[in-house]
Amino acid sequence: MDKSPFKRLIYSLVFLLVSAPNLSAQVSTLRKLTDTIASAYMGGRGYTDSGLQRAAAFIEQEWISAGIIPVGKSYRQPFRHDVNVFNGDVSLTVNGVALSPGKDFIVTPGSRSVKGSNALQPLDSVRWMDPANRVVVELVDKLTWSVSKIQDDYTVFQLRKGSLSTPPAHYEAKLDAKRIKNFTSENIIGMVKGTDMQDSFLVISAHYDHLGKLGKDAVFRGANDNASGVALMLHLARQIAAKPLRYSVVFIAFAGEEAGLLGSEYFVQYPMVPLKKVRFLVNLDLLGTGDEGIMVVNATEFPKEWKILDDMNKANGWLPQVGQRGKAANSDHYWFTEAGVPAFFIYTLGGIKAYHDIYDLPETLPLTKTDEVGKLIMGFFKSISERSE
Repeated sequence: MDKSPFKRLIYSLVFLLVSAPNLSAQVSTLRKLTDTIASAYMGGRGYTDSGLQRAAAFIEQEWISAGIIPVGKSYRQPFRHDVNVFNGDVSLTVNGVALSPGKDFIVTPGSRSVKGSNALQPLDSVRWMDPANRVVVELVDKLTWSVSKIQDDYTVFQLRKGSLSTPPAHYEAKLDAKRIKNFTSENIIGMVKGTDMQDSFLVISAHYDHLGKLGKDAVFRGANDNASGVALMLHLARQIAAKPLRYSVVFIAFAGEEAGLLGSEYFVQYPMVPLKKVRFLVNLDLLGTGDEGIMVVNATEFPKEWKILDDMNKANGWLPQVGQRGKAANSDHYWFTEAGVPAFFIYTLGGIKAYHDIYDLPETLPLTKTDEVGKLIMGFFKSISERSE
């Protein structure tokens, strides 16, 4: 890094420009937004109990309230996909012990419905099977759930190691699974027009979907993944709406990320703005911690832009580190990179370990450095906006 006093002064001045009191991301506001998006009312932003639809309506109302305009006639970009859901009975008893969904067990996301009981035959040291009902019971170190577009012709119950004192020998289960065909998900998109280069764009994105519910009681609320990223995006949107940048800034709340980056894939196939006119995209996911800094995916793909982030952070001391990773298909930035759009995916490091489980809760999410990440992104966008095309 060039440690010249002049460069440090420049980055400090950039910070002062973007961190005036009315533009500074406040932790209390981020907390309120995160709590709302990850509330039980939102149903884990999944495909049952209108969870995804409620979250979409909330984000759209935030755009309207902030004076953020739609890109086109509507804030919404609908797309369709299949999804396997579990919105009915979910119960499992093994060796006479009634187990709790989410806490003691989950099912693999493509599991089919099952109702019955039988003895279990050992397959190996961690798996047992009932061939008659095509049921597998397996022990895992951590319960980590996901979403599937397909439904398999078998059922797998994953039990947390320690939930039983003896190896599984007999089970009784009831699982209602339903594959919904052509479920309508929606990307929610808004824009603040630039003061100078309105036909060139910066983009901030974050996925608002999560895993939903396993039965009626196990809610995967997804505070870190990704209520935190959506909360920061919403707050940055208000800042930029209050003081627009030279470039137009587009904000995209993606759906379908957990089902396979579906919303971002659809947007890239049917872009609402010309992709060749996107100067840079920053995708926000898992933004609720940060005591060990942040990681920047695609940093090695765009080293000059990464250096802007790193130099600015070192000049201001916001984060312990701005780490570097290469290209990865691990969030919604991926399809943009594949289409030639320069993009970063930023996530925080350290803190809580809850991930894709029922323990990713707003009340335990520290938001340690979320505010500082927002300052860094504002500084980064300000720096890019003040440069000539």
